[in-house]
Amino acid sequence: MTDNPTLALTRYAASTSLEALPADVVDRAKQVIFDEVACACFGRRSLAGDLGARYAGQFGGAAEARIHASAQRVAAPYAALANGAAGHGEEVDGAHVVGGHPGASIVHAAVAMAERQRSSGAELINAVVLGYEVGTRVVKACGTLFSVKNRFGLNSDFLYTLGATAAACRLMRLDSNAHGHALALSTFQSNALCAFYAEKRHISKSFCNGQFAFTGVSAALMAVAGLEGHEDILGAPYGVLHAWGVEGGREILLDRLGSHFGIMDANFKLLNAGYPIHAPVEAALTLVAQHGIAPSAIESIDVGMPTQTMKVVDNRDMHNICLQDMLSAALVRGGLALRESPFPAVLNDPVFQQLRPRVQLRGHPDLDRDQPDGRGAIVTMTTRDGAVVSARIDYPKGHSRRGGLSWSDLSAKWREGMPERDVDRIASHTRRLEDAEDVCEWLDTFSARP
Repeated sequence: MTDNPTLALTRYAASTSLEALPADVVDRAKQVIFDEVACACFGRRSLAGDLGARYAGQFGGAAEARIHASAQRVAAPYAALANGAAGHGEEVDGAHVVGGHPGASIVHAAVAMAERQRSSGAELINAVVLGYEVGTRVVKACGTLFSVKNRFGLNSDFLYTLGATAAACRLMRLDSNAHGHALALSTFQSNALCAFYAEKRHISKSFCNGQFAFTGVSAALMAVAGLEGHEDILGAPYGVLHAWGVEGGREILLDRLGSHFGIMDANFKLLNAGYPIHAPVEAALTLVAQHGIAPSAIESIDVGMPTQTMKVVDNRDMHNICLQDMLSAALVRGGLALRESPFPAVLNDPVFQQLRPRVQLRGHPDLDRDQPDGRGAIVTMTTRDGAVVSARIDYPKGHSRRGGLSWSDLSAKWREGMPERDVDRIASHTRRLEDAEDVCEWLDTFSARP
């Protein structure tokens, strides 16, 4: 194993190209890019998205990159910040097997830098794949989401800053030494104390993802300007792995580098809800459909989940990350729409009021054994006449372990979410993104009307 894992990683990063990527990796990357940019357009309506655009717009400077779903153009780091915040603002952005929301940071850093550099579509695809490769490997080398949270009180998404930085550096065609300096320069610009999970309006959590995107772009620009950092920020004493890594972290960081791609473990979300909520909602709706159960006939709902995952969504103050709220609303409304929230209107529904206290969450030993950090659920429903039915969903629709999404399903998501946009045209251009000589031409399709 190399004595300098940072150099090993950055030498690989500086050598990457679209031509070396397998076809399925390229296709998944294009889906992720499409989904994340659409999330930022969609999330501009959120409070975090609105505030992010206002904040970024006040600094002036070169008009290098666009703030999606607005007429504003700002310096690339601020575009990345605003778009990253909006991208997570509505909880419809992609997740990942190792935890968290890499796309809200990595994709928006890459897109902003690609627009600044007038990069080709091929360069953008390669940069996003690289960003996921670096970011998810670092998170995995640090023990994944819940390990970082439980040991240090940190949300592991802050480590996706390193992936955002790698993507930005590749788009600027930096050599391996400059890549390494940029990674080091990014480490003091981001943090994410898990206390923000208790916030009331999902603002700081969304802004964190934007800040990580901002950091990726700014760290690459710092390296170009000649600033330097530790030459082995990942492997050095008091570096990343020393501070947060698990045993064997170096091996994890470099294992199958260039042949096992982290973007293939990206998950897509189809509901405007925290990711742990998706499997329980799918299981419950499956049960009522299969057995013809009316919501008013339900006596109790027992939701078994991995214990760590359950804690994220148990009786939260924000509706769309509270499982009791979202599951009850889904049953009353017959599903959850991407674009329209059932709240606050559903709070006055007598069936909702009756059902909500009957939803109970618990850590399930089978799921703790099979997928302790997973997003599965076992839902057991008891009716008033004594019937008991149960369904288990290990991976919600859109999860990579379930095959991800087809282009048709992804387009259908955004035809619902963005009826004011020509989604079919966007999808068509994104599927040919590698042929675009300038990503600006492709980005213009997100403004096209149907």
